[in-house]
Amino acid sequence: MIITVVGVGLIGGSMAIGLKEQGIAKKVIGVGRDTDSLSKALTLGIIDEALPLQEAVKQADVVYIAIPVDATVDVVLQVLDLISGNQVVIDAGSTKFALCQAVKNHRMRSQLVASHPMWGTEFSGPEAAVSGAFAGRACVICEKEKSSEAALQTAEKIYRQLQMHIIYMDAANHDVHAAYISHISHITSFALANTVLEKEKEEDTIFEMAGGGFESTVRLAKSSPAMWVPIFMQNKENVLDVLNEHISQLRKFKASIEKENINYLVELIENANKIKRILK
Repeated sequence: MIITVVGVGLIGGSMAIGLKEQGIAKKVIGVGRDTDSLSKALTLGIIDEALPLQEAVKQADVVYIAIPVDATVDVVLQVLDLISGNQVVIDAGSTKFALCQAVKNHRMRSQLVASHPMWGTEFSGPEAAVSGAFAGRACVICEKEKSSEAALQTAEKIYRQLQMHIIYMDAANHDVHAAYISHISHITSFALANTVLEKEKEEDTIFEMAGGGFESTVRLAKSSPAMWVPIFMQNKENVLDVLNEHISQLRKFKASIEKENINYLVELIENANKIKRILK
């Protein structure tokens, strides 16, 4: 199988590595706007060849699109215009509703599988791509009924061979859940990092005193704005809803500390501890 990967950064690069390691792809073609990233991906052996989009799509059995969501809709539409026959298109965007709305009337809609592999790190670029990235992770496939049986089976086979478990969901629900599970984590991390940088002016002290809890909480603050600003904007209503609830929770902690309401503070923390039942 020849697979074209559009976007050879963290997700696309890790996908390319996995496709090769599992013997799914006999050849991986890379496409991207950044020639330096493509050169790195070639040097690292992540891709076998770099080509312009039209030429790369023409050769591919599967086109895998892993680029920032503000560019995803336009590129997916371009690719759907270029494909023919049984070629399959899979996207990996972190938001799904805008994409699914944009492609719903396209003549090749059935060849698209709208997916979101739920994995990522704070790093970016082809040098951040890793082996075994997706093993044990969830992958959401949206609007599976709008994909052809053959296209869906191709996507499912790829993800399962990469040891992912698949969840099926409609696009609107996906975006709601992603806001709560993923998007708010990044906003919180960005905000906490800014808080510490604003109040703690001694960088050496931050470095020396930062423990595992702080590091794990602000790890996501190293994530790329090129990826996350479009996600926040595309999922604006859900993100704002989550932010309002989060701010409400912070106010409860603030009030209980201000009023020295120890019982309520204990109650808030014990309620939060219930997450242990879900995340063991």
